[in-house]
Amino acid sequence: MQNKIKILDETAVHRALARMTHEIIERNNGAQGLCLLGVRRRGIPLAKMLAENIARFEGVEIPVGTLDITPHRDDLSPLDKADLRGECSFPCPVEDKTVVIVDDVLYTGRSARAAIEAVFAFGRPQKLQLAILVDRGHRELPIRADYVGKNLPTAREETVEVCLPEYDGETAVYICKNGARSDLTH
Repeated sequence: MQNKIKILDETAVHRALARMTHEIIERNNGAQGLCLLGVRRRGIPLAKMLAENIARFEGVEIPVGTLDITPHRDDLSPLDKADLRGECSFPCPVEDKTVVIVDDVLYTGRSARAAIEAVFAFGRPQKLQLAILVDRGHRELPIRADYVGKNLPTAREETVEVCLPEYDGETAVYICKNGARSDLTH
């Protein structure tokens, strides 16, 4: 039996995203020249929520795209990668843009590294930043998020589950104590 503890409810998730939005705007001196790329799956709705916040706070609509990191993962063989074509949707050229990669959980850093490679496969942005809803630690690569909704120190046998309405019918973040993995845990 999995022991699941709710860490963030819907209000807390939206509060964290609002804070992250203000940090993005402040660090970039406004929203001009920004582009958000959500990592497939849960990074996409999070990127859309950040863009909605930017529109509400700054009155600026910014482009939001999707990033499929699968072909850039380091746990696939070259033969497996040869058959993969990532389904990325870039709403604008990345050159001369500040691109913010958005994902749900930062863990070992391997997904973030793959996301960076995916962006550079399409061009060279002026700046590249990383926005993460939950940073759970345990880095294996020297990767650090620029914007973090919640730092959540975890044990390796624990997992973090981010739930979003598009996929799970609710907005919440859980920590799972027994390490059982589902398709939405990190």
